[in-house]
Amino acid sequence: MKSLHAYLNRYVSALISEKDFEMIAGHFTPMELKKKQYLLKEGQVIDFFAFIVKGAMRKYYIDDKGKEHVINLYIENWWAGDRESFALLTPSRYYIETCEPCEILVITRENKEKLCRECPVFNEFILKLDEKYSVASQKRIASSISSSARERYDDFAARYPEFLQRFPQHLIASYLGITKDTLSRVLKQ
Repeated sequence: MKSLHAYLNRYVSALISEKDFEMIAGHFTPMELKKKQYLLKEGQVIDFFAFIVKGAMRKYYIDDKGKEHVINLYIENWWAGDRESFALLTPSRYYIETCEPCEILVITRENKEKLCRECPVFNEFILKLDEKYSVASQKRIASSISSSARERYDDFAARYPEFLQRFPQHLIASYLGITKDTLSRVLKQ
C-alpha cells in the first residue's frame, strides 16, 4: 500500500496523512495474478480499476481478422482497466492480460465514487489523473496520425525507457501501430 500512498501524494496539492490514507486504502482490495492470467476478457463488464503494485500487463483487442492490437502497456504505478466499460457499464471489447506475475490493488466503481464524494483529496487525485490520461491520449492519437515509425519509437523510448526492458518487441511494435519487421528496421538504423 505504500506505493499507492506515494503515488497519490504525487498528484494532490496537500499531502495525504497516514490516517487519511488508511481510510482510502480500506476501499481497495489486494489481489495477486499469475503470468498470462486475465484481469479482463472481451465481453465482460469491468466495474473496477487496478493499481499495479508489482508486475506488468497489456491491454489489447482482436480484430475481425484475428490480429491482436495492443492498446496499452502497464507496469508498476500504472492503472489498468477499461474506461468505457467502467464508466458506462457496457461489455468491454478488450483483454487485459498479465505479462509478469502481478500484485494489484483493486478499487470498485462504487468505492471510487464513494471516495470521490467523501474525500476531497481523492476527488482531486481522480480529476488530475483524468487530465493526465486525456493529454496522453491526445498525444498518442496525434503521433499515430502524423509521426513516422522512427519518431513514434523514439518518443516511446524517451517517455517510457523502462518499458523497453519489460515488454517484448512484438508488443511494443503493436502498441506503436507498426509491424515487428518495421520496428526491427527502425532499431537497425
